[in-house]
Amino acid sequence: MNSWVNSAEILGSDLPLELSGTGNRRALLMDALREAVRSGRLAPGTRLPPYRSLAADLGLARNTVADAYAELVAEGWLAARQGSGTRVAERAVPVTPVHRPRTPERAARPVHDLVQGQPDPSVFPRTAWLASARRALAAAPDDAFGPGDPHGRPELRQALAGYLARVRGVRAAPERIVLCSGAAHGLRLLAEVVGGPWAAEEYGLPFHRALLASHGVGTRPLGVDADGARVDGLTRRDRAVLLTPAHQFPTGGPLHPGRRAAVVDWARATGGLVVEDDYDGEFRYDRQPVGAVQGLDPEHVVLMGSVSKSLSPTLRIGWMVLPQRLVGPVVTAKGEREQFSSATEQLTLADFVESGAYDRQVRRMRQRHRRRRNQLVAALERRAPHIRVTGIAAGLHAVLELPPGTERSAVRAAAWQGLAVEGLADYLHPGAGQAERAEDSRDGLVVGYATPAESAYPEALEALCRALPPG
Repeated sequence: MNSWVNSAEILGSDLPLELSGTGNRRALLMDALREAVRSGRLAPGTRLPPYRSLAADLGLARNTVADAYAELVAEGWLAARQGSGTRVAERAVPVTPVHRPRTPERAARPVHDLVQGQPDPSVFPRTAWLASARRALAAAPDDAFGPGDPHGRPELRQALAGYLARVRGVRAAPERIVLCSGAAHGLRLLAEVVGGPWAAEEYGLPFHRALLASHGVGTRPLGVDADGARVDGLTRRDRAVLLTPAHQFPTGGPLHPGRRAAVVDWARATGGLVVEDDYDGEFRYDRQPVGAVQGLDPEHVVLMGSVSKSLSPTLRIGWMVLPQRLVGPVVTAKGEREQFSSATEQLTLADFVESGAYDRQVRRMRQRHRRRRNQLVAALERRAPHIRVTGIAAGLHAVLELPPGTERSAVRAAAWQGLAVEGLADYLHPGAGQAERAEDSRDGLVVGYATPAESAYPEALEALCRALPPG
C-alpha cells in the first residue's frame, strides 16, 4: 500500500481531530494509533503520513507527532525505514496492549518538563562549536591521539585557569586543575581520596548524597537559611563539607560573606576540606558577581565545575581546581590513562574558551534564562499572586513557596496537567530531623525554566498555574 492514509482513517470518527482537552496530546494520539492497528483500520504495511503533514492536519506541534511515532516504533507498533517513511509494523498476531494502572503522580507521560537542571538542547552553539573543532583538530599535536593523560589536556587546563581567574576569582595554576567528566565524577574521586564523614547542606541533590554513600562516605546535614548553609554546625570530625556557595541549590541565594570566611577558618583549624560545587555560578541576573570561595584559600578548597548547564551535559567535561596536596592522589585515583573525556572534545573546548565563544555563549544563555525567569514571575503575578517566588537572582530554577501541607497535592495536580515538576521535599536530606523541624517545615515547588522549547514554554507556565493551590 503506497498511498498515505488520512488523519480520519488513523483516528477514527470517535476522536476529534484537534485532540482537544487537557490530557496529554501525545498520549491521546498514541492511544488512537494503537486502537487503529488493533481494530484493523490500519493494516500491517500501511504507510502513515509524514509527521509534519499529520501535525498540520491535527493542529499539533511537529515534535508531538514525531515523538509519538518514535515511541510507537520503539514499542513495535510501527516500523520506520530510511527512504520509505513510517508504516504499520508487520505482525503475525495482533498485539495485546499492556494496561498499567495510573497513579495520581504518574497519570501520563509529561507534556511539559519544568524539572530543574537541564538546558534546552536546541540552543547548543553548533556553528561556533564546529568552528572550534576544526581549528582544534588542525592544530592538535600528535600526542592528542594517543593514550590520554589523566590530568586532562594541557591546552584546556591552561584555558580554564585563565577563564576561572577572570570570571570566578579562582587562584590556580593549570597544574592544579584535573579534568573529570562532571561533578559526579569529581565527587567519586574525592570520596576515594578524602574519605568521610562529610557535612552537606540539608537541601541538595539526593544523587550526590547517594553517590558519596555508595563510596562509603556518609553525610550529615547542615541547616540552610536565607544566608546559606549554617557552617557553624561543622565539627572537627567532619573530613569535608559539600557546599553550593554561589547559589545554594535548590533554595537559592549566595553564602553570606561572614559564613564564607567562617568555613575557611574551620578548614584551616581542622585540616578539613571545603568542596565547592560551583552550581549556577555563571548564571546571575539581578546581583553582582560572587567570586568563588576557592579564592580565599586555594589550599583548603576544591572548586568543581562543568559545562553541563552552559553547553550540554553530553560533552562530559568537568574540572576540579585542587589544593596542591590532592593533585597527585586524585590523578592516581583517576587511573593511568584518561578514560572519561574525549581528548578532541577537550581541545575543542579549549579553543572555544580561548576564542571568546564560551563567553558569548554564557552571555546568550544568561539573557535567555533571565527572559524565561521574567516570564515565570509575570505569569505567577497574573495567575497566582498569592505564591511567593524565591531564589530567582541567579540559576536555572526558582522555588515557589506553597502553603503548609500543599506540596504533594500540587505535585500531583501538576502531573494531571501533564507537567513534570519536583517538590522541595525531594531535595531534603533524610537526616534533617523532621520532628524538630516541624515548626520550620517548608513546602514548595522547584521549577526549572531552562528546558522547554520557546514555543512550549507559555503553555507549560499555564499548566503550572493551574496546578497551584488557590489563594
